[in-house]
Amino acid sequence: MRLTDVIDCLQTTRPVPRSGRHHRFVPRKGHEHHHPSIAIHSNHQSGPSVHGRIDRTPADHQTWAFPYTQVSFRCTGTSIGVRLVNHWGYGDAYLGAIIDGMQVKARVPIDGAHDGISMENGYPSRVEPTGQQDDGPRHPVDVAIAADLPNIEHEVTIFKRQDEGNNRFDVYGILLDEGAKLMPTATPLPERRIEVYGDSVTCGERCEAACYVGQADPEVDLSPYSNAWYSYAAITARNLGAQAHLVSQGGTTLLDGIGWFHAPDYIGMESIWDKSVYNTQLGGTSPWDFAQYTPHVVVVALGQNDAHPRDFMADDYDGEEATHWRARYVDFVHALRGKYPHALIVLATTVLIHDPSWDRAIDEVCHTVNDEGDDRVQHFLYSRNAAATPGHPRVAEQQAMADELTAYLESFGPDLWK
Repeated sequence: MRLTDVIDCLQTTRPVPRSGRHHRFVPRKGHEHHHPSIAIHSNHQSGPSVHGRIDRTPADHQTWAFPYTQVSFRCTGTSIGVRLVNHWGYGDAYLGAIIDGMQVKARVPIDGAHDGISMENGYPSRVEPTGQQDDGPRHPVDVAIAADLPNIEHEVTIFKRQDEGNNRFDVYGILLDEGAKLMPTATPLPERRIEVYGDSVTCGERCEAACYVGQADPEVDLSPYSNAWYSYAAITARNLGAQAHLVSQGGTTLLDGIGWFHAPDYIGMESIWDKSVYNTQLGGTSPWDFAQYTPHVVVVALGQNDAHPRDFMADDYDGEEATHWRARYVDFVHALRGKYPHALIVLATTVLIHDPSWDRAIDEVCHTVNDEGDDRVQHFLYSRNAAATPGHPRVAEQQAMADELTAYLESFGPDLWK
């Protein structure tokens, strides 16, 4: 049996021993944060390297909200795990990992002692607590990532597969065997940096449902098939040798009050983009410190959920609601430019089927900003833009998008990354 098969069989059934050593994340000397934090600096050289838009304000943990948030390290030993608290939204929660080049996933248990859970829809759904739940503090659980590994040096990346609509993780540390060594990753973080603002397509939601390429999603819960590693945004970043922050949430829009996320009080990117934690259904919010990460490239992939509950852009392009949306998009580009004066900003949607009026609107936004004198804002369309699939793009479609976006960004030459 191949090692990847062994890991797949054991990861959800073999717990990391409770005697495993608990490694706290610590800051690199000379780069400590002044507020109480256990943050790892992005270029940490003496321990695990954490990458992503992370809430580092708690004193004893980090909070991971966005997909593709990750920690990388080398270690010895036969087992690997994570100690965390799962603030759960819906469906099944999973962590992903790349261990010695092979990808695995591990189920993260739902905290039924605190969360109201219903299986009425055939999958775990969040409901109002019955009154029997514990209203005290949540306690961390140990999640087994892998067991029965050969006792050699391992290269490991553990990452968040899903968005904060599905879960929010308070990560307390890495669990290894007693006596195992924890070392910095052999692959330092790239100097190139990308940031992508988007919806479920950017999250890689449902992308592993391989039997439904080019088809609508089946009427079942596909949360176990969501995997940010295979998002076009993450693939593009790896193609280009770049870091990537995925500021993305399934069902979200540009503006509050429309879309699919956070019903009935829908939340759009205007309430997400400047936060490290944003889903008020799972707790409080936290602001993001933009000084922590300055991208060379910003991709905005919004406008595919904004047609719910009414497709106002297709129904009345010159109407008040559509005109207001375009004006607010211009405001959003201005806000991004205020944070990132030198970045290339790429406006886009994806191959998910939607009315072409949204791409027309985005093109108009781009021309408006260009006419103001900002020629570092561009509009990008995929070859099958708005036409490839009625359901979420699967891995093959995400890969095709990544190939096109990679080629487009490469066309700007090496000066793009200066």
